[in-house]
Amino acid sequence: MTSIADVRAIALSLAGATEAPHFHYASFRIRGKIFVTVPPEETHIHVFLPDQEREMALTLYPEFVEKLLWGGKVVGVRVTLGYAQPDVVQQLIRQAWIAKAPKKLTAQT
Repeated sequence: MTSIADVRAIALSLAGATEAPHFHYASFRIRGKIFVTVPPEETHIHVFLPDQEREMALTLYPEFVEKLLWGGKVVGVRVTLGYAQPDVVQQLIRQAWIAKAPKKLTAQT
């Protein structure tokens, strides 16, 4: 199980990551690009992963990861925090950050 406080700590520990509102959601960004959002009910998170990482997460963790649709298109995964494994949540957040961060920044970590 992972809490929103855990998600926040993981996301903000990544180089250059910031938190900002996104409509009614909290969002974590790297240089303005969103890599995670938190809906108001705070029971799950949206993680914006590249296709390959998304498909792997959907296959490996169907008990707490599902497709995230936006306008009919799959754009990431929805992670149900009450069932999620903390190390997996950390890994997914990091993968999303890597996908959005400048390569120069990811090379330093």
